[in-house]
Amino acid sequence: MRLAGSVGAVSVLGLSACATKPGADGRVVVVGGGFGGATTAKYLKWFDPSVEVTLIISEANYTTCLFSNAYLGGIVGFGDITHDYSAMKKLGVNVVQDWVSDVDVANKTVKTKGGKSIAYDRLVMSPGIDFLYDKTEGYDAKVAETIPHAWKAGTQTVLLRKQLEAMDDGGVVIISPPSGRFRCPPGPYERASLIAGYLKANKPRSKVLILDPKDKFSKFGLFKEGWEIHYKDIIEWVSNSNDGAVQRVDAANMTVHTDFGSHKGAVINFIPQQTAAEIAHKAGLTNDKGWCPIDFLTFESTLLKDIHVLGDSAIVTKMPLSGNAANTQAKVCAAAIVDLLAGRTPGVPKTTNTCYSLVTEDYGISVTAVYNLTDKGYFPVKGSGGLSPMGRDAEFRHQEALAAHSWYANLSDDIWG
Repeated sequence: MRLAGSVGAVSVLGLSACATKPGADGRVVVVGGGFGGATTAKYLKWFDPSVEVTLIISEANYTTCLFSNAYLGGIVGFGDITHDYSAMKKLGVNVVQDWVSDVDVANKTVKTKGGKSIAYDRLVMSPGIDFLYDKTEGYDAKVAETIPHAWKAGTQTVLLRKQLEAMDDGGVVIISPPSGRFRCPPGPYERASLIAGYLKANKPRSKVLILDPKDKFSKFGLFKEGWEIHYKDIIEWVSNSNDGAVQRVDAANMTVHTDFGSHKGAVINFIPQQTAAEIAHKAGLTNDKGWCPIDFLTFESTLLKDIHVLGDSAIVTKMPLSGNAANTQAKVCAAAIVDLLAGRTPGVPKTTNTCYSLVTEDYGISVTAVYNLTDKGYFPVKGSGGLSPMGRDAEFRHQEALAAHSWYANLSDDIWG
């Protein structure tokens, strides 16, 4: 297990235009304790300790989707991807564990299921994603208890791991990625890789079948190259044009159906189409496509005043839905809020994103970029990053794998440490 170390470590402090002059004062409520929300709460206190910050979290601990595939593959433990908020409390953040039930925009208060009413001057919403269960026949929240999506980490992740451990050697693991806009675009393919690695070591007659509603995916060439080296006879990828799109799930028979065929799995990981979290819809922050439009400079909603949205729910043009992206967006947002509360004009930010994927425990690939702000969104700076090169030797991939572990450790420490 390698979750810390200096080899290949990358900075996760972002390139936001940080507010450095104190005196903003004011009350900020942050909804969501993940990469976006927790970062915002922490950096608000760092940028200006006079700001009263309340962070509302749904669970006492946060389990990251990031690196959950490594848990599924047996590379890290569950505790390694689970974090608490003790460091946040030490900074003076008021951490409230409850579920947000409503946002009273007129009176600028957040309502919780536990009966609390928390006032704000500015509200930050980083609630993540929810699922469009009605888009696939036979799949709903109840079915997800036996055919997990594991795209919100926690109990679903543990369930999927237990199913992999319990399956007979020779069984097929079916993975169905979503179509449309979804959290962590390379994630399903890293998952297929690391599950294949687990099967190769423990159930060598088993296979992974990816039924994909797309004809190409993030880091396509790099994943395909890695599969050819390590999983040539284990992973089969079926594209949309080859009848890969799942149309119906039959949970009783552990079968998925495409337009022209059916496939039976010992384990099925069906990942539904996604939308902004339910509370974002209820608060009136979403457009007709189900996502939250924002002002790119401050991350303030273009639909509701004094409410900022970031992370997976927000439309941040040209930036992916990723934990690292949410982390850098949060710093921009926190700096902008401190400036706005103090009556200052926010500075023009840059943002960054880095995303590592593991094909095996010792074979890493990555993509990185620095983004400039334009009136149309955040666009990558030419030459600032890109994909790791193809055709490199085992030592190069090993170093990328080491960097992936350092990246996760540094990013986690930046937020929850």
